Amino acid sequence: MLSDPQAVRPWLLKNHPRQLALLDKFEVELKLGRLSAVSSEHRAKDESLESIDRRTVAFRTVEILKTMIGSTRWQTPAQLVALLRGLGRELHSAGGFREPAIGNVVRRIIAAVREEVMNGPPLDEADGNAGTRNRSRNDRSLESILWALPQQFKSNRSAVIQQPQRTQRTDSINEFVEASDLPSPFFQTRPDLKQAVMEAIIEFTSDLEDLHKNINDQATDHIHAGEIVLTYGRSKTVESFLKAAADKRLKFTVVVCESAPKYEGSEMAKSLADYGIDTCLIPDSAMFCMMARVNKVLLPAHAVLANGGLIAPSGCNMVVLSASQNSVPVICLTGMFKLTPLFPHEGQDTLNDLLCPSSVVSMHDKKLTLNNVDLVNPIYDYVRPELINLYVTNVGSFQPSYIYRLLAEYYHNDDWNSFE
Repeated sequence: MLSDPQAVRPWLLKNHPRQLALLDKFEVELKLGRLSAVSSEHRAKDESLESIDRRTVAFRTVEILKTMIGSTRWQTPAQLVALLRGLGRELHSAGGFREPAIGNVVRRIIAAVREEVMNGPPLDEADGNAGTRNRSRNDRSLESILWALPQQFKSNRSAVIQQPQRTQRTDSINEFVEASDLPSPFFQTRPDLKQAVMEAIIEFTSDLEDLHKNINDQATDHIHAGEIVLTYGRSKTVESFLKAAADKRLKFTVVVCESAPKYEGSEMAKSLADYGIDTCLIPDSAMFCMMARVNKVLLPAHAVLANGGLIAPSGCNMVVLSASQNSVPVICLTGMFKLTPLFPHEGQDTLNDLLCPSSVVSMHDKKLTLNNVDLVNPIYDYVRPELINLYVTNVGSFQPSYIYRLLAEYYHNDDWNSFE
């Protein structure tokens, strides 16, 4: 059953060994942290690239899912959903929990499958009536409406029409499908489904390619002449946003926190200064002193949670608290692929990981006494939604309170759960 993360792997091993080899290679790169690393060749072409590019993670995930969908033998939408769920669990167990973009891409494609099945023209398997095949998309059954709009109606799984028993091949992925989990249209053969899903994947890929352009088009709406903007560390999204504002001949000043101990802010400040933007690099300890002169704060995102909270690089929570104390608005720049249907049940530990503390405190310093001392060096911070004023995305600007509505548009509520 698909509740087991290894459910799809035996099926791929038996029927599609080449696809399983591709999946194993992808998981190895994910475990070693090479999936999101920008190659030296690409860094030579564009020095503004981060060492970790989240879009690269999304692109690679789309590629592997596109290969699996296009080259494996499945016949019904239920089989395809089962395959995608199994792949999601495989990637999650291989380290995908550290990269929320991976699970988001899988959920997005599953939502595209659900939408195509429930909104597409129904098939009449009994007599193959052509008129039934060409029925208008607006002519939908009550069951289709309920499943197409899960955020408006609470589904009753016990009332779902059960699929009658059929003779199935033992090597089919049908053995992994729970009939009670999906409505009856998912068990009908849809020859046109693969093409429709591929078109949805191409559209999603196009959105990723145009992500920075769509965000940068909003630069003049949020940055004005004579303003002082503060940012933290280095982010390609924030950097390109500021440069897009400078291209509009706006004169403004950027204050960059150095983001110790990696000091990525130094690279950010140098890049902006070379572009002709007035830039001031400050140590993290001077943040609170400078905040009173700042007009707004721009921050990047690692993930945006279901409650409107933000997972951002470590140190951003300190920036936001300082901004809140001085009534300075905080704007987060992010792509919609970082929108994650998870809640911060673990507080600061949500989607977080720890690094070796040696980069913060030297273990060889004899002057320090570290007996009974726990040193914590987290990668990310959790920022509460009430501390964020606005999210600027590639599809528009939204307040944190509107995130729940975007989740309902981009993901089906049955797929919100983690792939654990």
